Amino acid sequence: MMAQNEFAGSRILVVEDEESLAIGLEFNLTREGYAVERAVNGREALEKFAQQEIDLVILDIMLPYLDGYEVARQMRTTSPQLPILFLTARKEAQDRIHGLQLGADDYMTKPFHLDELLLRIQGMLRRKAWYRPLEAVPGIFQFGRNEINFDNLSCRAGRRKFRITPQEAETLRYLIAHAGAIVSRKELLENVWHVPAESETRTIDNFMVRLRRYFEADPAHPVYFKSVRGAGYMFAEK
Repeated sequence: MMAQNEFAGSRILVVEDEESLAIGLEFNLTREGYAVERAVNGREALEKFAQQEIDLVILDIMLPYLDGYEVARQMRTTSPQLPILFLTARKEAQDRIHGLQLGADDYMTKPFHLDELLLRIQGMLRRKAWYRPLEAVPGIFQFGRNEINFDNLSCRAGRRKFRITPQEAETLRYLIAHAGAIVSRKELLENVWHVPAESETRTIDNFMVRLRRYFEADPAHPVYFKSVRGAGYMFAEK
């Protein structure tokens, strides 16, 4: 077992139809102090999600009745701040991108390293805990024709309205707090994602692509979310 888990007692819903893997996940997560619920298909996942408070979801994509994409979409509709991690055998880039576009906070492929999974779970729960104070502290930020409401995760870009995930909100808030300064991928991973800088490479880049699609008039020529070659990213408020 790892060191004392600050998030022991958090309830994790494991949605996985491969029984041996689901049992293994439940065993190891329980050893870490988590309360684990299991679902074997998309329909059961949504039923269990509606019946109790869930702190984090580990979600396969290829599921009976409703696939993981649809499950994530429906969960996001009612719980925009819920941490969702896709754990799947689908390795194609488009699968990862589609999952993140639907609001997943992270994406891991099978086979996976248990220690890495546990670290990512702790990082996601830490980000959720970090976000709670925002409910009591109003925060609306405007730049250009864009507006971000950090209280309820709603956003506006021109006339278009949409909602972002807690992960996106935290990344945005960090970049905005350091406006005009170069923020490295390492800094974002350690201070925002709360994972070792060596454990992830492309996720930050994928997030920046999404932020540009949300807020830039021309994502290929960003005005606000700029890349600094070899150094990282910078938020430039006009």
